[in-house]
Amino acid sequence: MRLVEHYTLKKRIITALWGIPLLIVAVWFDKPLPWFTILLAIWGLLAVFEFYRMGVASKLAPLTYFGLVWSLLFILSPHFDYDFLIPLLLTSGVMLSLIWLVLRRQKEGAFIGWVWTIAGILYVGWLLSYFVALRGLEDGRNWVFLALFVTFGSDTAAFFIGRALGRHHLVPSISPGKTWEGAIGGIFGAIIVSLLFTLPTLFAFPNPLYLQDFSYWQAILLSLLASIFGQLGDLVESLLKRNMGVKNSGKLLPGHGGFLDRIDSIVFAGVVVYYYVIWAV
Repeated sequence: MRLVEHYTLKKRIITALWGIPLLIVAVWFDKPLPWFTILLAIWGLLAVFEFYRMGVASKLAPLTYFGLVWSLLFILSPHFDYDFLIPLLLTSGVMLSLIWLVLRRQKEGAFIGWVWTIAGILYVGWLLSYFVALRGLEDGRNWVFLALFVTFGSDTAAFFIGRALGRHHLVPSISPGKTWEGAIGGIFGAIIVSLLFTLPTLFAFPNPLYLQDFSYWQAILLSLLASIFGQLGDLVESLLKRNMGVKNSGKLLPGHGGFLDRIDSIVFAGVVVYYYVIWAV
């Protein structure tokens, strides 16, 4: 068992070594092309495809191609009139997909498949769009980095502290491996990472991640919220996979599972950071 865990951890690290630099470059160099949006669009399409594939494996009948298109439209929507486009996408998505059910040859389980279709659009497409919107705000690059790095710090601390000190199960009916010790450790990991964004200098050099007027107490509060909601997002996907009878949503990311597996906590944290910046900062 230890050997298997060591091998899995090794694969996770190798995948992170190429995945995280790619993500950093996409966020940093967002002009002249919106590389971050392009990366999110590709990632989101692969994630929502995995979501629909799980439905098909469970004898559901989602409108896969419709869901892929509408998920992409949601992800791209912040580049247009966001306030006007979201209600239009929601309304047209509901109406057109229902019309599709009438025209579709397969009528068995049509409405259950429709619900699964809309769920994929909202869970992946709509929630990922908040990261695109966050990138478009003032200092958006660093706010995106904060949302990502705080989540990574929370997940990493929760994983290692949970393995080392975990004794009390968090929600054993959903995810037997998660513990209260790991969850608390994740919060502290998130706080430590967030404080880096409050420092104007690092080792006597200008800090490129510095967020002006972002105080220590704001960093602690925001990272606390992002860690809690991120861990709740992780539990949501654990519940989803348990209900669907799968361990991972896919196998394309060695050591991590699928693309859907990697956005579980990130999308929740991104929404929290976006609204915190809009309302509090």
